[in-house]
Amino acid sequence: MDKVGAFRALHVPGDPLVLFNIWDAGSAKAVADGGAKAIATGSYGVAEAQGFKDGETLPLEVVLENLRRIVSITELPVTIDMEAGYGETPDEVQVSVDRAREIGAIGINMEDRMPRKTALLPVAEAAARIAGAARTGLHINARTDVYRGIDPADYTPALIDAVVDRGHAFADAGAGSLFVPFLGDHPTIASICERSPLPVNVLWGPGRGTMGDLAALGVARISFGHGPWAAAMAWLGEQASAVHAGCTPPYADGR
Repeated sequence: MDKVGAFRALHVPGDPLVLFNIWDAGSAKAVADGGAKAIATGSYGVAEAQGFKDGETLPLEVVLENLRRIVSITELPVTIDMEAGYGETPDEVQVSVDRAREIGAIGINMEDRMPRKTALLPVAEAAARIAGAARTGLHINARTDVYRGIDPADYTPALIDAVVDRGHAFADAGAGSLFVPFLGDHPTIASICERSPLPVNVLWGPGRGTMGDLAALGVARISFGHGPWAAAMAWLGEQASAVHAGCTPPYADGR
């Protein structure tokens, strides 16, 4: 089985693939050495690490050079966050994603809204863009932002219906999994997993339960987004503050 097929096979409802997102070759090596089954970038951390903001402000050439360095240090399958696909049209998306394939990516994340926009694309338009990406043969983790900015008090069955409808359209377009971030409500997650035509990816965050809790809901993939990058930067800032205040850095005490 090739790497794309092997990666796809890791998406098992109830036994989820855990992706502790990285941002460069060094963080990829650390996560690989920590026992990862696959490597996944998060666009926020990748952009911030290069001095850019999330939302495709990081030039595609830099994204691809970062990918080249990541795949050079690991034999694990590597999937990258390509945000909205780096293209105005489905054909342009296909060209951009195919460049990632040529470098060694086996999958991408792709959103259903355009960079720095809050409105979701119409379902047909989002599906056409996913189809462009899927023509490359990579595993497409189709992200829907239906729950972005929605207070849990405002969750309704209609939102689940919207996610499932998009899931069907994205599956027909060739996506391999459905990413529903910003969602921590367990009954809602369970319902989406039960009804989704694709294996479901959720974003872990504090208060969202353990890996086992999420597995029991039928989740097939758990990712961490920019959390690892943010935690690493907070640690670095803490150490630097101590040193510049004339103190011994906390890591000297094992922290």
